[in-house]
Amino acid sequence: MTNTKNAASLSDWDRQYVWHPFTQMQEWEQEEPIIIERGKGPYLIDTEGRTYLDGTSSIWVNLHGHRHPALDRALKAQSKQIAHSTLLGLSNPPAIRLARQLIALAPKGLTRVFYSDDGSTAVEVALKMAVQYWQQRRPEAGPKHRFLHLHLAYHGDTIGAVSVGNIELFHARFRPLLFPTQAAEPPYCYRCPLALKYPACRLACLDPIERILREHGHELAGFIIEPLIQAAAGMITQPPGYLKRVRELCTRYEVLLIADEVATGFGRTGSMFACDREGVTPDLMALSKGLTGGYLPLAATLTTEEIYRAFLGKYEEFKTFFHGHSYTGNPLGCAVALANLDIFRTEHTLAKLTPKISRLSRLLKPLLRLPHVGDIRQQGFMVGIELVRDRATREAYPVEARVGHRVAKEARKRGLLLRPLGHIIVLMPPLSVNIPTLTRMVNILSHSITVATQYD
Repeated sequence: MTNTKNAASLSDWDRQYVWHPFTQMQEWEQEEPIIIERGKGPYLIDTEGRTYLDGTSSIWVNLHGHRHPALDRALKAQSKQIAHSTLLGLSNPPAIRLARQLIALAPKGLTRVFYSDDGSTAVEVALKMAVQYWQQRRPEAGPKHRFLHLHLAYHGDTIGAVSVGNIELFHARFRPLLFPTQAAEPPYCYRCPLALKYPACRLACLDPIERILREHGHELAGFIIEPLIQAAAGMITQPPGYLKRVRELCTRYEVLLIADEVATGFGRTGSMFACDREGVTPDLMALSKGLTGGYLPLAATLTTEEIYRAFLGKYEEFKTFFHGHSYTGNPLGCAVALANLDIFRTEHTLAKLTPKISRLSRLLKPLLRLPHVGDIRQQGFMVGIELVRDRATREAYPVEARVGHRVAKEARKRGLLLRPLGHIIVLMPPLSVNIPTLTRMVNILSHSITVATQYD
């Protein structure tokens, strides 16, 4: 544990030098920061020695707990070989082995792996591949360079990823930098824009999407979607059959399906990839977050042999995919990612996860009796709890109420760290968490919601 003097210095230095993401720094400078120094299993430990449950898997990246021995060993062993060498004109054993294993696990039909650094860059790769693919496959047919996405989408913070996003709070001020896109309403069943209910609706929310594809398919390079659940949008779950129908529509209208599995991949929805749940193979699939089990930044974009072969040709034809990153295929990250995938096999992670998902559903159900819980959305180990001012009318809390922040502060007092999405409380524990710890997380969450909303 850092001594008190050093901890005070770190707090002062943090406020003086560090600019935190998605953080109003004027408020941050007035508060005492929590400085995480260590971790073990589902716990985070700060410089004061206080222990917290990691309720969001350190923003959705940690799978098997902190300081997993196999991941520690893989990182240490690779550091004795080499930390990094470029993938531009060279290769390295961990990157090769990882690509082979990812293809073995991925939906059937994906055959090639392109590495990058994080979720945003994996999406950027997919967007650029889609545009160039159509240029080289069908140059005579006119440009197919636009994209379809869902409203409330979040696919990252780089310019291409923001262009196919639609969270006004995050993206509106950058609109002058963005390229034009087509957008469709998401299947937000709790606040259905068509005022219908599932399953009687028969997925009517797909009708506008089909109209867009039919009318604009000639100019659309791809439809990008988070399969099964829109995470940063507020954990908006898609009804069964929605993803499969999207795949069928994209095929019919010759638009590439881009699956953003950055948040949903590696067990979060109960299967290795969310696309597996409906037997869907996308044309491009972006991966990151859980790829290294929460240890190092690494991303990958997977694609089909058809798309890959459209980039083959003589040097002077310039069909090359002119895109790359300094740390593409980083050996340290790839070595840890290999160990991460090995843990899934040796510890039977997905099989053990199934009963925990069921238990989590049962634990969450009583929260629906709380007066300000409007909706609970769950897809595997991804949970969003929408808080409302009035449950009968579904009236939302105003921004200035900061209800999510209030709940997170109450939970922190009780040893649970959360990161809400406005008025939506997110719970996304590590896959390795045991049922007693999961029960404790939900109990703290329930109590914190009760206390934070008792006077509303």
